[in-house]
Amino acid sequence: MRGEILHMDSFNWITPLITLLAGLSLFLFGLLLLTDGLKRMAGSAMKKVLERMTSNRFKGVLAGAFVTSVIQSSSVTTVLVVGFISAGLLDLTQAVGVIMGANIGTTITAQIISFKVTKAALAFIAAGGLGYVFLDKEQYRTGFLVLLALGLVFYGMTLMSDATAPLRDYPPFLEAMKSVSSPITGILLGAAFTALVQSSSATTAIVIVLASQGLLSLEGGIALALGANVGTCVTAWLAATGKSVDAKRAALVHVIFNVAGVLIWVGLIDQLVMIVDWMTSDSGVGGIREASVRVPREIANAHTVFNVVNTLVLIGFAGPMVKVVRKIIPDRKETEPGFVRPKYLDDTLIDTPVLALDRVGLELARMGERVHEMIQLAAGVVEARDEKHEGLRSLDNELDTLYLAINEYLGRISARRLSTSDVQRVRCYVGAATLLENMGDELETRFGQESEDRLRLRSDFSQETAKRLSALLRQVGGHLEMVLDALEHADRKKAKKVRRTKPHLKVEIESIRTHLLDQLGASSGERARTLGLESDAVEAAKRLNDQIRLLAKLVLDTTRAEDAEPTSQDEPKRSERSV
Repeated sequence: MRGEILHMDSFNWITPLITLLAGLSLFLFGLLLLTDGLKRMAGSAMKKVLERMTSNRFKGVLAGAFVTSVIQSSSVTTVLVVGFISAGLLDLTQAVGVIMGANIGTTITAQIISFKVTKAALAFIAAGGLGYVFLDKEQYRTGFLVLLALGLVFYGMTLMSDATAPLRDYPPFLEAMKSVSSPITGILLGAAFTALVQSSSATTAIVIVLASQGLLSLEGGIALALGANVGTCVTAWLAATGKSVDAKRAALVHVIFNVAGVLIWVGLIDQLVMIVDWMTSDSGVGGIREASVRVPREIANAHTVFNVVNTLVLIGFAGPMVKVVRKIIPDRKETEPGFVRPKYLDDTLIDTPVLALDRVGLELARMGERVHEMIQLAAGVVEARDEKHEGLRSLDNELDTLYLAINEYLGRISARRLSTSDVQRVRCYVGAATLLENMGDELETRFGQESEDRLRLRSDFSQETAKRLSALLRQVGGHLEMVLDALEHADRKKAKKVRRTKPHLKVEIESIRTHLLDQLGASSGERARTLGLESDAVEAAKRLNDQIRLLAKLVLDTTRAEDAEPTSQDEPKRSERSV
């Protein structure tokens, strides 16, 4: 149909539309695969980069840009940042820099697809697909998955380009494209389409395809790209729905930053055109072909320029931005005792097991904090005449809730492809959650119900017994703190120290038992029944410490397995990598 005027009644929309949608589908699917593959290859390393490079907002910008450019997912970067805030490793002001840097990192996609690399699409698909199917070594398979994903992205671009080529001679479409040159219209269209497909990269890809066919002016392409920056805020906000206060604040920072950035440039598009025109070198082809090569490059450069400039301009307003966000989204009021929800388990990270397991570790720490608080309450129950057992019951209910949530999350992680060390971590965390939940049940049953029995009997533990038993429980609590720290930091030294607590604790327990036996002969009636409760409490403290020692053994087994993870020669087959 090229070279002749196309009319509404002679233009067949069906084939180009199907081709366009197929190309868009392949592009989005390839982008998902690319993100998945890059997260597998670099997830753990990127986490370390963020941990080490976020001491101030300026380093945070670099960290956010670098991490997002590597893993091609600003949402994963933001989720990691939220986790660091929740864990106290970052404050929100520092996190603002990372979020701004993530916007810069996303521009790498536009830069890649603006070059004429689509000719390599089929070669990438062939090499990547065959390598992924026939190789067993995980690290090689992941590399070929990335190659296959790139091929799908490029081939999707090729299909979209082929689908839109006939439109160059279709007057109604050319007239419609002229309206996109209006900044407001272009921004609204770009925002709406990005919100619909949930991918600013997809919007940028279509913009570059249209520009490469000569269907879109540079001004129109820039307006659509600005709109994509607004539309991607919808994705960020939806991802934060139902999440923690920190997640919602991070999403709101993202919204404020992107919208403010668009407002800065909406009246400066002509100046931006001048800047990117100066930046972009000629291809030497000339004529229409020159424009089809140059304009996509200029749009990609404009996308990079306004994100970089926005960051440089707005980074100085990080403090005021945080104050505004805190006022809009205040701290959540404490819920009633006994009610709790998972704080760290984020669905966004499920497809990146190494990062998702870090979040499970943080949630296990919350379980451990509650068990430790229960031990302190139990010590108080032994010493006092109050009804602290009510606190034990509510904390045990919270433990049950977290236990179920952690197990469900670990089950979903287990369905993914896991490395040997990740499999071991899953097993460790399942065991740790079970032990902590059992400890909560022990404390609630033994010291919650026991305290009710003591009140009903109108008698208390003897002063000497109460003092010694309370000290024993607090000692057990200290062992729990140590093993939780060992679990969080994979600290073999502390885990071994906990494992060696048995002999010392055994001496103390035997001493208390002897003391109780000495009292038994001179006791009768209600006092004899209280001695039975005292003896049960001693046994409960022993069982608690035994479970803590089992938790330490889990830490040692896990770290030992990680140290001995198979090399490339003896890496297990795919069928062996399941929990």
